[in-house]
Amino acid sequence: MIKNYYGSLCTEMYEILHKKAPPDELEFYISYAKKGMSILEPLCGSGRFLVSFLQKGFDIFGIDLSKEMYAKLKEKAPDAKVFLGDILAFDSEEKYDYIFIPSGSMSLFTDTELCKAILIKIKYLLKKGGKFVFAVDTIADRCPNDSDYKISISVKTKDGYDLILKNKNYYDENTQTQFSPSIYELYHETGLLQREKMDFQTHLYKLGEMEQCLQNVGFTNIKVYSSYKKTIAKNNQAKMFLYECSH
Repeated sequence: MIKNYYGSLCTEMYEILHKKAPPDELEFYISYAKKGMSILEPLCGSGRFLVSFLQKGFDIFGIDLSKEMYAKLKEKAPDAKVFLGDILAFDSEEKYDYIFIPSGSMSLFTDTELCKAILIKIKYLLKKGGKFVFAVDTIADRCPNDSDYKISISVKTKDGYDLILKNKNYYDENTQTQFSPSIYELYHETGLLQREKMDFQTHLYKLGEMEQCLQNVGFTNIKVYSSYKKTIAKNNQAKMFLYECSH
């Protein structure tokens, strides 16, 4: 299983737990949008933000690598414009007024050079003067280390099956990487129907770290917030950093 790839069971659980975007988070990202703008959401997943933008009348395009997430999005919005594939493989003559990546998904790029390549690509896709807004997880959001797998989530599917997530966590101080290998299992009564493994990894940021990356790539007017109310981040105690920057 590809690192940080959302497979069928992972997608199913995600849809049950996160079918709609949290109102405060959605409002934060919508606050940068205006009707008539061309908007891009890389890593759009099953579309909980993208579909909400569409419903509010915005012109939005999405990108996602997961076929399973893509299928869920198309169930909700068959006419949604979405590129299925790696953002680095996405090529567009159109440039965008506004690009956003919510829910800390930028932290999924744990390799420094890959993260830099993604930022360069996003800057390329932005119009001059366009805005890029996104979130990352921080070192304050690290999980305690586990010695073995344990059940962290159990939900019922629409068919009445039990969908269980088992995971364990390990944090590498040197690389600031949170390793969370996970096993998704689908049961009917006591019978195991399907198992799916996922090697989930995230980079947890310190204040000043992403700012330097953005500056190196050439982004300007960089602002860092610690809440959806746009409170300026002052230390590493916030569990997320929200970035606003311009081409």
